[in-house]
Amino acid sequence: MVAKLILVVDDSATMRLSLKTQLELHDFQVETAADGVKALEYLAGGTRPDLIITDLHMPNMDGLELIRRIRQAAGLRFVPILVLTTESQQALRDEARRIGATGWLVKPVPGEELLRVVRHVVPGL
Repeated sequence: MVAKLILVVDDSATMRLSLKTQLELHDFQVETAADGVKALEYLAGGTRPDLIITDLHMPNMDGLELIRRIRQAAGLRFVPILVLTTESQQALRDEARRIGATGWLVKPVPGEELLRVVRHVVPGL
């Protein structure tokens, strides 16, 4: 079986490494980007991840703008997107859902919960 590819987008190098390590231990292939601009550059190369996990607050391009841009790209329109952030405001959650986020997790998220949600939203698991 081919490993499912997850793109993790977060401006914290520690958070990217933590998520990458956690997910790779469960046989996911993980690529990372430091912000929305870097994520779009990566996606412009034609790679289609099975899941995108993005932070909300990042320099250059925040998570909401990244979601908007991804949802406008024909080949990425149906890729699940999880927002992983310290934010818990309902208005932000509602906005993220409205523009196309699949789910919302509040940091710090226990490893078991992260895996449960990832397995729930990634097609074919």
